[in-house]
Amino acid sequence: MNLAELSIKKRAITQFIVLLLFAAGAFSYFKMGKLEDPEFTLKTAIVVTQYAGASTIQVEEEVTDVLETAIQQMESLKHVRSMSRPGLSVVWVDIQESKHAQELPQIWDDLRKKMRDVAPSLPPGVNPSIIRDDFGDVYGVFLTVTSDGFSYAELKDQVDELRKELLLVKNVAKVEIWGAQQECIYVDISNSSLSERGIPPAAVFNALDKQNIVVDSGNINLGRERVRLAVNGEFNSVEAVGNLIVSHGASDKMVFLRDIANIRKGYVEPVSKQMRFNGKPSLGIAASTVSGGNVIEMGEAVKARIEELKEFLPIGMEISVVAMQSDLVQKSIDEFMLNLGAALLIVVALLFAFMGMRSGLLIGLGLLLTIATTFLIMRGLHVDLQRISLGALIIALGMLVDNAIVVTESMLIKLQLGKDRMQAAKETYSETAWPLLGATIVAALAFLPVYLADNNTGEFCESLFVVVGVSLLVSWVLAMTVSVLWCYIGLKVPANMQGKDPYAGVFFTIYKKILDFCIRFRWVTLAVMGILLVTAIVNFKYVDKTFFPESRRPQLIVDYWLPEGTNVEVVSDDLRKLEKTLLDYPTINDVASFIGGGGTRFYLSLEPEFMNSSYGQLILNVNHAENLDETIDFVQKQLDEKFLYAEPRVRRFPLGAAAKFKVEARFRGPDRTVLHTLAEQAKSIMRAEPTAKYVRDDWRQPVKVIEAEYSQARGLRVGVTREDVALAMKRGYDGVPMGVFREGNKLLPIILRPPENERHRVEDMRMLQVYNMNSTQGVPMGQLVSDVTTKWEESTIRRRDHQRTITVQCDPRVGTAETLRRKIKPAIESLTLPAGYTLEWGGDWDKSNESRFYVAKGLPVTFLAMALVVVMLFNAYRQPLIIALTVPLSIIGVTSGLLLTRQPFGFLALLGFLSLSGMLIKNAVILIDQIDVEIADGKEPYMAVLESSVSRIRPVLMAAMSTVLGMLPLVIDRFWASMAVTICFGLTFATVLTLIIVPVLYTIFFRIKRISQP
Repeated sequence: MNLAELSIKKRAITQFIVLLLFAAGAFSYFKMGKLEDPEFTLKTAIVVTQYAGASTIQVEEEVTDVLETAIQQMESLKHVRSMSRPGLSVVWVDIQESKHAQELPQIWDDLRKKMRDVAPSLPPGVNPSIIRDDFGDVYGVFLTVTSDGFSYAELKDQVDELRKELLLVKNVAKVEIWGAQQECIYVDISNSSLSERGIPPAAVFNALDKQNIVVDSGNINLGRERVRLAVNGEFNSVEAVGNLIVSHGASDKMVFLRDIANIRKGYVEPVSKQMRFNGKPSLGIAASTVSGGNVIEMGEAVKARIEELKEFLPIGMEISVVAMQSDLVQKSIDEFMLNLGAALLIVVALLFAFMGMRSGLLIGLGLLLTIATTFLIMRGLHVDLQRISLGALIIALGMLVDNAIVVTESMLIKLQLGKDRMQAAKETYSETAWPLLGATIVAALAFLPVYLADNNTGEFCESLFVVVGVSLLVSWVLAMTVSVLWCYIGLKVPANMQGKDPYAGVFFTIYKKILDFCIRFRWVTLAVMGILLVTAIVNFKYVDKTFFPESRRPQLIVDYWLPEGTNVEVVSDDLRKLEKTLLDYPTINDVASFIGGGGTRFYLSLEPEFMNSSYGQLILNVNHAENLDETIDFVQKQLDEKFLYAEPRVRRFPLGAAAKFKVEARFRGPDRTVLHTLAEQAKSIMRAEPTAKYVRDDWRQPVKVIEAEYSQARGLRVGVTREDVALAMKRGYDGVPMGVFREGNKLLPIILRPPENERHRVEDMRMLQVYNMNSTQGVPMGQLVSDVTTKWEESTIRRRDHQRTITVQCDPRVGTAETLRRKIKPAIESLTLPAGYTLEWGGDWDKSNESRFYVAKGLPVTFLAMALVVVMLFNAYRQPLIIALTVPLSIIGVTSGLLLTRQPFGFLALLGFLSLSGMLIKNAVILIDQIDVEIADGKEPYMAVLESSVSRIRPVLMAAMSTVLGMLPLVIDRFWASMAVTICFGLTFATVLTLIIVPVLYTIFFRIKRISQP
């Protein structure tokens, strides 16, 4: 008993299962996880190490190099990248993308162990390395709290309370605060005050350092009790700090700290980072979703809790939204569901038009059931609703009706020929089940290379294969059971059509004559196809190349760089002016400003810029995605006219595993001067290209350093060391931390420094008083140093895989990144590289090539699997060879479509071509199987070829048209457009291949001679 017969005989059970599938599918849709983009794991950790006082070169040689050497020993390492700055080493540890997310905790443990083992090899004064393995966490909810008339401390207290409340919200994993400043206690004390009173600096240092430390006073046994002993006297207020006794002379006159110093509570200066929202000071508060959590549910829960908490906020404080992923996810899903609905209506309308109302309705209901069942299985496989999975449904939509069309067509023809309904159902199953299953598997296998690609892009797109594969297999099962049952029950043949030749119509007759003509001149037909193929391959070089398209997210990023070493307040002042201008523009709703570094990662593909005083970032909320280009032009114009001295960059949000800049050229080598020279030459080439913009390199500009030449001979005479001189310089300008002040759960550093009028004049540096720890009299620094000079030093040194690497970067002003790279490539590659120096291309080119490489790795397995399925179906070699020869010819349609629509060929277009191959093979399998069946039944071979082709023209055309028309909603979608064009144009031409070239090749391979047609 076959499945079709079983489903008919057990129709009550079958129909009950159908109802369950519809209900379970609808339930699954509403309960599935919903995301804007697929989750993928950034397999990168960063190691941050502070080496206060060290130059960039010292940091590189004494810290970064040591850490890199240890990290290089990790077996799972892909790349190690580093950035050395004065006093700071940052190392990015990139793990091989083939490693699964489940393996990362063990890998990060190995990294921590290596950092612990290497710590003794680091020089004195280096702080313990901080390892951040949560570098890729995404905080999809990013709120900001602004205040009007409140102090920063009051604002911070409210944000701390909000953080505690949000941590309790369902599906919230972490909550971070951005823009918080370090509170401190400043003790401004003049050197002259110390000298006049004869108080050695050591007395002040020791008093501050010792007074507030926690000391174990022990315990005492009192009978049956053991009681802890304690000594009070800790600072409990700022006034208490002033009451600290710093001197007690023979006259019993006590000197309090307040007598010689100005003491106040404030914030560490200079401020490392600031945030503003719409021009008002603010703090950011960002929340991430638990792994596998529903972003929409989490976002709605956070919004509901925020509305409740707003009632308790003081008047004048406001909570605003910088980014709410749940809103964007819901909007994205709504748009995709509209596209899916539009595609569904188009397909159903097509079915009605070409197969009649009853047949079209049966196939349309089957399509809905297939989608519902797919939702159910997706939920079981933990595949969320997101850009890729929903796009996969639309891609598969046309193919999902293929099986039902073939089954319905077969049933209709058999009933039209007067066969019994049960007999028609049984024959339909026996004739089509295995060919359709094989063809369905082949179509699904076309997406296998994406699933096998073990890199970030493959992980990003892996749901494509899962959803297409699941939905196609579901469509086969339902076609063989439910569709057959529905046809058995509901399909009727008009009385005037019964017993008539179903292929006697004008359309079939014309096709038969065209096919007969092409077979008659078969070699001419193949020659024409060969010429078209060569033409398409030659012209493919004129198709633009790209990686991933940019996002349509209604937000923009403005990166704002001033020369390296700029005071953060200068950046803040510039951005304040820019904010006012932007807020007056009608398309801009909000402006969030991050000064001193990039904001929290609230979007997976957006890598925050590391902390830097010369950097600021604006996030612009635009009123509509259609206004993004207009807004970019306006912002760029303002920057070009009013901030000529800056290095700004205006950009959309990236998609997928995006590179930092679209075009990057990396120069590697040992000497810094040579690298700078090569970078300047490359930048000159880029600047000379009109289509390039935002030209820069990632080493930035050198910075000033004021260097005092310590004389050891002079220092020894007065008992002052080099460390004493360095401490005096720090105390004379930034101030030095001496002890801590406890305030609840906060530890505030107590910073000792001179009054402001003694702090900001370089010319007074030689007059700084230098003390050894026991001296009451200071020695002017000018007596201890032989010279004070201003020099230039590297602000940043970057390395890649243990080699110094300077990266020259730019973006295309118009066109694609690859078009720009091709224009500048000859000139940059013609630069003379000294021995030991190399050039390699990064940016989109590198990312794209890497992704294609990983996809290509899966192609042999995919092609072997496809070949195995096809050979098993036919138990022969000639039929699979015919199919294989037709696949490359689809390039003709692909090239034509991309050139006509001016769409670039990127990663998604590559996926479209792979899926196109599967569709072409599927249709060819069905046609060739029918020819084999007809010949096996004893029909004359040439007539079998003609009549089999005629009998399959309607299913093949219907399948192709349903796929092409179903893809139309994606043609206008920025993300999917190139794939949609590839499939639409490629499949249109591939249909010609199936209906013309496959029969022609069949007659050649099987030496079938043409016979005259009446």
